[in-house]
Amino acid sequence: MKKNILFVVNPISGDLDKSELIEIVEEFAAVNHINLEVYETTGKNDLDEIKSLYNKFLPERIIVAGGDGTIKMVAEAMEEYDIIIGILPAGSANGLSVDLNLPAGIEENLKVAFLNHYVEIDMICINGKKSIHLSDLGLNANLVKNYEQSDVRGFWGYALQAFTTLTESEEPFTATISANNKTVEHAARMIVIANSQKYGTGVVINPNGAMNDGKFELVILKSLDLLLIGKIITGNMPIDSDDVVIISTDKATIKTDYPVNFQIDGEYCGAQTDLEIHILHKQMKMAVP
Repeated sequence: MKKNILFVVNPISGDLDKSELIEIVEEFAAVNHINLEVYETTGKNDLDEIKSLYNKFLPERIIVAGGDGTIKMVAEAMEEYDIIIGILPAGSANGLSVDLNLPAGIEENLKVAFLNHYVEIDMICINGKKSIHLSDLGLNANLVKNYEQSDVRGFWGYALQAFTTLTESEEPFTATISANNKTVEHAARMIVIANSQKYGTGVVINPNGAMNDGKFELVILKSLDLLLIGKIITGNMPIDSDDVVIISTDKATIKTDYPVNFQIDGEYCGAQTDLEIHILHKQMKMAVP
């Protein structure tokens, strides 16, 4: 008996044409005797449409072609169901696929997404919204905001906005953080709420992060001078430095002295002053090599 698989495609993620990818996936499904239902997201009622398709076809897996935001949306749509999610990375920044060590080639990735075993990974709940990968307050969220407002997509869009964001960066904000029965105050340029280790560029921001340990890390970057940025980009995250503080916990609150730009998994979420954060342990099943 053929198995059903739902294939969710974000047609605009990463500014890449997905028609060739859809053809490759359809050929792979045919060869492997899989009933494939393709759904292309529109940005309107996608969550409800995916739920409806799940209940209609009862797929064994859902395969997602898109960036971290698309994967997060599918995970939210499937929160009441026990299903494995496979990833075909196709966003501007594919942080989750980097952290899961997914292969670069499409043929190897298809086998992993459709046929391989899975791991159960955590999610983070932030003010009622879910984060799979990395969320942050401050400089990178400014970049995400600028990128969303820009007409230039893909790598060069990020590079252009990174330059703009660094040259226009605001003053440090003061954050009051409560976690592990302690309250501390830090002046920060950026605070990362990390379920994993790396951004989609491969830059390690949270060296000790694990996606299934029932904890998340708050990575507080007090300074973002060129020396520190250089260390982070070259993989030498200075975890014992005065410029970086890392707090590992399963719940926390962050209060800032003025509204600070905030993003979840590459999606800009406005300026915030209060964040309530807790871990959702072993919340989803992801196909891995």
